[in-house]
Amino acid sequence: MNPNPLSTIRYPLSAIRYPLFHWLHQNLFSSVFNTLLTLGSLYLLYLLLPPLVQWAILDANWQGTTRDDCTGGGACWVFIKVRFSQFLYGFYPETECWRVDLAFLLIVLLVTALLIERFPKKHWLLAFTLLGYPVLALYLFHGGSYGLPLVETARWGGLMLTLTLASIGMVLSLPLGVLLALGRRADNLPLVKALCVVFIEIIRGVPLITILFMASVMLPLFFPEGVNFDKLLRALIGIVLFQSAYMAEVIRGGLQAIPKGQYEAAEALGLGYWQSMLLVILPQALKTVIPGIVNTFISLFKDTTLVLIIGLLDVLGMVQAALADPHWLGYSTEGYVFAGFIFWIFCFGMSRYSQYLERKLRT
Repeated sequence: MNPNPLSTIRYPLSAIRYPLFHWLHQNLFSSVFNTLLTLGSLYLLYLLLPPLVQWAILDANWQGTTRDDCTGGGACWVFIKVRFSQFLYGFYPETECWRVDLAFLLIVLLVTALLIERFPKKHWLLAFTLLGYPVLALYLFHGGSYGLPLVETARWGGLMLTLTLASIGMVLSLPLGVLLALGRRADNLPLVKALCVVFIEIIRGVPLITILFMASVMLPLFFPEGVNFDKLLRALIGIVLFQSAYMAEVIRGGLQAIPKGQYEAAEALGLGYWQSMLLVILPQALKTVIPGIVNTFISLFKDTTLVLIIGLLDVLGMVQAALADPHWLGYSTEGYVFAGFIFWIFCFGMSRYSQYLERKLRT
């Protein structure tokens, strides 16, 4: 028996002396095909990057207030600068924008505190974030009492509306998706299982734009005369129901991946159904499907642009509305680049955080 197993490991001398060259060889030039692919990619970047940098930075126009200030041949970021407030807040009153800033600053501080490993009383902080903060944010956004002027939801828009729709949809669709997934696997309750299956398959069988159209246009026709829900509330209900169906299938996949022995072990410990699910099964299942959950969240964040069909202007809708201004015709490229960059920041951030959770939980 070898007393020193590490003595059998052989490391290339080049990997020790020249780690950078070793990494390049292993990842970019490990074969003829990879070498050709790497060289082709470098050539493509050589063709695309210099003109892009020239247009977006070097020849771009940054200062000014009108399109007459865009005299160069590059991008006219003056358009973004002039309309920046609308892209963030929509038609929210300028004198009340501090309420939106305060609400988002508070959620950033709460999330930052939750990410700190040794933060004291974290369970109370989490409870406030999930239960108390939404009420406080709604009061700040809407107002109408205790000295805050009323701001109707019809004036909400831009990035504020996008983040509101996405965050509420994420928070509510996850627990509803868990209940639907559990209901679909409830073989001892055939009626509950049938209802969950019908709901999931019907919702997943139609596009989100249909759900939004039904919630905004058709649903009020079934209400008694004089009864009407807010348009934003109807859109939120449609988004939550739509995403919960997809979330249910993601979580059901995680539940099916749990070995049968885990269920038997929970039963042997004398745990009831809900105790075994909350303490044993669901924590493992949710950890397994973290990539699928985050992928659903990213899809939801991008799908918020579809609320334009019912007259709500998110950040992309505000960009399109600004492009219709005759004073800024011809600058659609800058507007769409700005909107795409905003979506990329949030989607890339969620993706990286998902990878961090996977490494932390050793999924």
